Amino acid sequence: MTDEGRPESGTEPPARSWLDVRVRQARNPPPPVFRAVVANLVVATIGAIILLAYDWLAARDPSLPDIGLALTAIYVVVVLIAGSVLTYLWVELPTGGAGGEKRRSAWAGLLGFFAAVPIVYLVLVVTMQIIRPALG
Repeated sequence: MTDEGRPESGTEPPARSWLDVRVRQARNPPPPVFRAVVANLVVATIGAIILLAYDWLAARDPSLPDIGLALTAIYVVVVLIAGSVLTYLWVELPTGGAGGEKRRSAWAGLLGFFAAVPIVYLVLVVTMQIIRPALG
């Protein structure tokens, strides 16, 4: 002990900065959060490719109806629902050592929904504001 009543400097871990803590969290995400993000990202990417393909084809072929806004709304709803369901199926509650039984909760689906909201927005922005103009 030092004179101020603190332990010796070798026994206390050094304080991490805010950035160090966030970098550590990004490198080691909790498995449920990682699974929710991956499930939503896969669904959003596949849907964005379909949406982009239709948008590109509709711009080239005037006989195709212009349903871009409706198709985008359907895309958002599908990503939100599919992300919630996939996360519900993929994220299990801890069993606490009770015989390996798998338990699920509506909270897992809610985690998927809340992970899907920013992901669907970011994928739409990248698809329609960056990739689509680059395709011409």
